[in-house]
Amino acid sequence: MTITKRQLPTFLRFAKNPNLSQKLMIIGLAITLFFIFLAFFAPVLQAWGWLQNPKDFLANPIQEAPSAKYWFGTSRLGHDVFSRTLFGAQAALQVVILATALSMVIGVPLGMVSGYLGGRLDKILLFLMDSIYTLPGLLLSVTLAFVVGRGILNAAIAISIAYIPQYYRVVRNHTVSVKTEVFIEAAQAMGASTWIVLSRYLFFNVIQSVPVLFTLNAADAILVLGGLGFLGLGLPEEVPEWGHDLKQALEALPTGVWWTTLFPGLAMTLMVVGLSLLGEGLNEFVNPRLRGENGIRK
Repeated sequence: MTITKRQLPTFLRFAKNPNLSQKLMIIGLAITLFFIFLAFFAPVLQAWGWLQNPKDFLANPIQEAPSAKYWFGTSRLGHDVFSRTLFGAQAALQVVILATALSMVIGVPLGMVSGYLGGRLDKILLFLMDSIYTLPGLLLSVTLAFVVGRGILNAAIAISIAYIPQYYRVVRNHTVSVKTEVFIEAAQAMGASTWIVLSRYLFFNVIQSVPVLFTLNAADAILVLGGLGFLGLGLPEEVPEWGHDLKQALEALPTGVWWTTLFPGLAMTLMVVGLSLLGEGLNEFVNPRLRGENGIRK
């Protein structure tokens, strides 16, 4: 009698013997969780008196260099750069999560319906999504932000439009390939309605790549939000936001005031890198082919 060795679940094998890309994913996850921690606890730190109100500026000296009192220095308006950098993570996460969630909520159902039903509806949606996809994302977001105005919800709407076609195309292609499987045909033969097939049999089989796309789009959305803030089209001026702070800092940079540019820019860069590493790692984790290739290279 032969004894077969029981295979460990995928996530346990991942934790037991990670390769380079998986280690980078852990780093990306740690960076992302760090910024989520800052976003949630910045108001708590302010309430405890450990963090200054990011909107206060009259009580602070102007363009004070980093010191024990002002860790990241002060801006030309007297804002505490450390406080605004931490609260900028909160504004970025609010807009980015809302924007990517909106694009996912719209793109995923449209992709499933289009891929499953096909026909004229599929052709119309394909033409519409391809038309949106060909437009530069930043240009489209800037145009929509100019139309809808400033605000967290308005900025999220302006950013989300560019990502809807990506969710649509990924989910539609998966739906087209999965709808010919035997279990789908069996459900149809038993008289299952379109809603039952889409929600019960198709949904969980066509969204494997959605979390990967979500994190990668979130990384890109942070840069787009920063661009909108730099152009004065993102959030209201009183809201701490990295792009707006960088715009204000550029005027003082030629005079040697480097800290107002360094710290918001560094925070934006780290957050984008963290989400990108997390997304790339998730892509390998949900894609068995990539896992096998990396396992051979290891």
